[in-house]
Amino acid sequence: MNSTELFSRTSPLKLFFIASIPGALSMFASALYYTIEGIFVGHYLGSTAFAALNLALPFVIINFSLADLIGVGSSVPIAICLGQGRRPEADNIFTCASVMILSAGVLIGGALYFSAPLLIRLMGAEGDFARHAVQYLRVYALCSPLTTILFAVDNYLRICGYIRGSLFINIFMSVLCTGFEFIFLGIFGWGIWGAALGTCLGMATCSVIAFIPFFRGKALLHFRRPEFSLNMIKRIVACGSPNFLNNIAGRLTSIILNFILVRMGGETAVSVYGILMFADGLIQPLLYGMCDALQPAVGYNYGAGEFSRVKAIEKCCFTSSAIISLSSVFIIYLFPEEITRLFVAEATSEVLSISVFALRLFSFTYVTRWISFATQSFMLAIGNPRPAAVISVSTAFVFPVMLIMLLWPLGLTGIWLNFAGTALLAAITAVFILKKHIKSLMAPGL
Repeated sequence: MNSTELFSRTSPLKLFFIASIPGALSMFASALYYTIEGIFVGHYLGSTAFAALNLALPFVIINFSLADLIGVGSSVPIAICLGQGRRPEADNIFTCASVMILSAGVLIGGALYFSAPLLIRLMGAEGDFARHAVQYLRVYALCSPLTTILFAVDNYLRICGYIRGSLFINIFMSVLCTGFEFIFLGIFGWGIWGAALGTCLGMATCSVIAFIPFFRGKALLHFRRPEFSLNMIKRIVACGSPNFLNNIAGRLTSIILNFILVRMGGETAVSVYGILMFADGLIQPLLYGMCDALQPAVGYNYGAGEFSRVKAIEKCCFTSSAIISLSSVFIIYLFPEEITRLFVAEATSEVLSISVFALRLFSFTYVTRWISFATQSFMLAIGNPRPAAVISVSTAFVFPVMLIMLLWPLGLTGIWLNFAGTALLAAITAVFILKKHIKSLMAPGL
């Protein structure tokens, strides 16, 4: 069955299971290694190393976001050129983007390596806390050219029709990273740099594997002699900017929160914040992968004027998002101690007390988180990115920073309440956007 038949003839419920389940599993698998890394560091190296990992991680993800800017930004014009039959131009964009990502990996990786001590010191870390964070960040910086490109080649594989191959690589990457980290930490007894090295080796290996179809000339896209132009670079940056800005906004918020947490509660507070983020890292990929996988079907039917099908597909998306989110509320609220010990096996009574309290407040985030998530995906699917960008940036940066100031008198409690408050404000914004745009975007009845 081709994509046209799948989108136009398959029942919405069946379409949901065909498209969204693999999408959710792929995103979950690609994000799982971060969680596994957090578990291994907490178990084998202790709470100080776990706190250091969380302090350095936003800088690591910013580095990946720069490659994602080029990867996502180049995928759009590549797909358009292929659709218009301009294959040489698509090959050129693909080749130039690959060169740009490798070059950015060398430059940004080098800058991160040499600036790591200063960045961590500015965050307020000292002693072993700072030393672990610098070691962790520097390994990722050194491996940057061979790891950051993995996020881009995943897009290129999908463009070339290797959807199952993309899912396989994401799953294999998590397995490989887990194996390397277990060997380096559990058997060799290496420090936090071993955790970063294990993940980087797994990602670099999968980067090479992912490029095999392109190296062999078997894929739809081919390498050629690159021909750069200012217009091409501008186009790539313009297409990748929305996703990039969202990633950067979220990481800046994490850096701000870590900066405050170091001063409010030291490495204990940073550890607890890391537990919250790793818990979120298991839930958000499921929501994102599920909604993202349905976007092509929603866009196709919207363009075809099949508004009843759009309504039915979106009902599946909103309903399933609500089920995942509300289930998460109960799991996090009822098992906060077990979640804490998953990442910090020998948690002190202080860490355990703060973490249980924080997790229970954090669990209320998912009472409303699904509303903004599904709305954002819907707006993107029907070609209306501006409202989606408003929701995205507001959720990642505007609302959290605003609530930091408003809830400052509550101390750490205000930080833990920030997440649920942000989700509530984002949900209100999403409902307002739906009411404002729905009549002009859809036929009556949606």
